[in-house]
Amino acid sequence: MLFLHGVGHAHPQNEISNTFLEELEIGTSDAWIVERTGIHSRRTVLPLDYIRTTGNADVRAADEAAVCSNAELAARAALMALERSGVARDQIGMVISGGSLCSYASPAEACLIAAALDLDVPAFDLRSACTSFGLALHWLSLMRADALPRFVMVAMPETLTRGVDYRDRNAAVLWGDGAAAAVLSTAELGPAWIQLTRFASRPSGWDKVVVPYGGHFAQNGATVQTFAIKRTCKVLRGLRSELGDNAGRRFHFIGHQANLLMLNSVCQRCEIAPERHHSNVARFGNTATAGSPSVLSECWDQFRAGDDVALVGVGSGLSWSGATIRFGV
Repeated sequence: MLFLHGVGHAHPQNEISNTFLEELEIGTSDAWIVERTGIHSRRTVLPLDYIRTTGNADVRAADEAAVCSNAELAARAALMALERSGVARDQIGMVISGGSLCSYASPAEACLIAAALDLDVPAFDLRSACTSFGLALHWLSLMRADALPRFVMVAMPETLTRGVDYRDRNAAVLWGDGAAAAVLSTAELGPAWIQLTRFASRPSGWDKVVVPYGGHFAQNGATVQTFAIKRTCKVLRGLRSELGDNAGRRFHFIGHQANLLMLNSVCQRCEIAPERHHSNVARFGNTATAGSPSVLSECWDQFRAGDDVALVGVGSGLSWSGATIRFGV
């Protein structure tokens, strides 16, 4: 069994509001953005003056301009997860990371995060873009307890604004930066446990969402949106069905934070009540694989024994993931 001991999240301070995007004069407006995505603001590691003056035309310059590194952002989320879990930093025996736009082609992002946390432990990446967090949960759930250290840190930073062309209104309105982290164990009981996990992909659709080295994010928006809604519904229904008849338990949904309209469509099709749907995409934009676990972190103190939380992710690859988290062991 895989137990969840604590979660954490972090976002940069610099805010890209819809008003800011209007001022870039790229043919967008607050009304246009909200109508199509439900997003009001997002955060970025880039200085706003840099975006304003360059449009991030050269993504290589964005690495130099960033005011916060992936490792720094992930370390902030990891420290929150450690504090909540009550696990000491030196008890962590492994660090796993992943994501969509890592700091370096080599070494692994997890090595930078472990160094930022002053941890000299095995560190490696499980990368599957927006489904990297779900992939990490799935991979850990398949491992024997005696094959892992007592506690594992999963830390996922996402700074996709470094790869956004801010002259392109379709990309500029979507993305935000953030990080999420979780302390997990296959040996020690925690306040919640990962009951079910899923991960799969359809590699024939790899070219529908891409971030090339040295290039800008690009996607086939209509195709990806349709895929995301249909696949999220299928995964969510499957998870809920496998939980079976759990009389008296409360079922919650946290989806991939791509845009609010997509999430609302899933809730309508799957009959998820508004009070059981949790999101932060309206405030932070699409933070890729950090999205759903950051929502879990924001709501961490609200969940209690009797709650079941379904996390569903979709992303490039094309890939999808799912997990149910049961509170009250």
